[in-house]
Amino acid sequence: MTDAILILDFGSQYTQLIARRVRELHVYCEIHPFHKIPSDWQQQFKAVILSGSPYSTLEEAAPNPDLSRFYGQIPLLGVCYGAQFLANTRGGEVARSTHREYGRAHINFLKSDSRLLEGIPLGSSVWMSHGDSIVRLPANTVVEATTESIPVAAFRFRDEETYGIQFHPEVVHSEHGTQLLRNFVYSIAGCSPSWTPASFIDESVASLKSQIGEGKVVLGLSGGVDSTVAATLLDRAIGNRLHCIFVNNGLLRKNEFESVLAQYEHLGLNVVGVDASAEFYEALRGQEDPEAKRKAIGRTFIEVFDREAQRIKGVDFLGQGTIYPDVIESVSVNGPSATIKSHHNVGGLPDYMKLQIVEPLRSLFKDEVRRVGAALGLRPDLLGRHPFPGPGLAIRILGEVTADKVAILQEVDHLFIQGLRDAGLYDSVWQAGAILLPVKSVGVMGDERSYEQVVALRAVQSTDGMTADWVHLPYDFLARTSNAIINQVRGVNRVVYDISSKPPATIEWE
Repeated sequence: MTDAILILDFGSQYTQLIARRVRELHVYCEIHPFHKIPSDWQQQFKAVILSGSPYSTLEEAAPNPDLSRFYGQIPLLGVCYGAQFLANTRGGEVARSTHREYGRAHINFLKSDSRLLEGIPLGSSVWMSHGDSIVRLPANTVVEATTESIPVAAFRFRDEETYGIQFHPEVVHSEHGTQLLRNFVYSIAGCSPSWTPASFIDESVASLKSQIGEGKVVLGLSGGVDSTVAATLLDRAIGNRLHCIFVNNGLLRKNEFESVLAQYEHLGLNVVGVDASAEFYEALRGQEDPEAKRKAIGRTFIEVFDREAQRIKGVDFLGQGTIYPDVIESVSVNGPSATIKSHHNVGGLPDYMKLQIVEPLRSLFKDEVRRVGAALGLRPDLLGRHPFPGPGLAIRILGEVTADKVAILQEVDHLFIQGLRDAGLYDSVWQAGAILLPVKSVGVMGDERSYEQVVALRAVQSTDGMTADWVHLPYDFLARTSNAIINQVRGVNRVVYDISSKPPATIEWE
């Protein structure tokens, strides 16, 4: 087993970034809510990182777990709230800042023999985001760094490898943040950079063989990167005992059902294609609420998939392409909370499906899935494919979904995506698509007045979908694309471009 770091999440918007930075150092890490610490943490992990939090340690409702089991037993790094938590709960004092720090600050003192800050020059910029400050440290601690505004930017306990930093090393604005994390992960925690795509494949194949034994696996393919890489990993582990089903839900992109089946034939996977479009359209009849549509699609998929899976004798396992962001977004730091959206591949199976779940990619972010796919020998055009939502075009059609609306959106989407390819822009965009709005607008087509549909185009840049920013596509490209859509897609007379980032908006509109 490779070395690993445990990240305890106190609800910070940056927690996933901490994980990404650690993994970029080729060290495996896992995020767990602060109140769900794995019981076997001593066997699993070589160090612990405490995240930031939207809370203040001075609030009554602030996270307050008992972490005494870690102190002196395992290297520990508290980031922002994590640092204040260490100070506040171990005899120090935190107070509202007289001078709050948000944004860049500069280190004006560094303890010369600090293991954590080794290689970081004086004057380095760091990213602050806090309204409280540590005004008194616990006994037996030493200040390791200060900024112009606060006397405790970093500290450590003298008799243990426990550190606290007030700034965020995981964000790019902390210019030597990676060096700090490298010091903690390599020098202090003693982890080796052994977590690579090749090592992941070897460990996964061995684990899958052990878990599945001589059993059979059925897996629902979508044509996307995640399910393709998951299928390829399973195929390497168990060969023809993997049975793949590709369901056409009528909500795919134009000609996608046929092209994806041809793609999988080239990969040598054992795949059956099932056209169930009519069943999905019937399930979606009259449904306008986004969550109701997702659930109708999920329910119908399970019915179709279960029916087809029963044609295969002796199946014991269900393979899924679940990835780490699916898992993270489905777990609340503070217990049950409002659902942003239901994930179609997180949350288990109906009781009547007596299958065990196999999720070979559950620990990977999207870009890591692509790197594993490359190491498995998959073609770049397959791995570079944009993510596509599990519910398909249904959540890009606002309101009720009908076959006619799907046909319109498929044509719009095809012109947009093909246009990106032709202009050499496709690979510089993380995800793109079109949304059919429940709005009609007045237009002039020839000499006649028109009253037709409005579509929105969406293109974002991201690493893993946890955050995203809209892409500044060239105006001439947007002009050509708008003109092509309005001229070639009957029923559309207006095109708009979505310039919202995530957060506060989501990537999909529903």
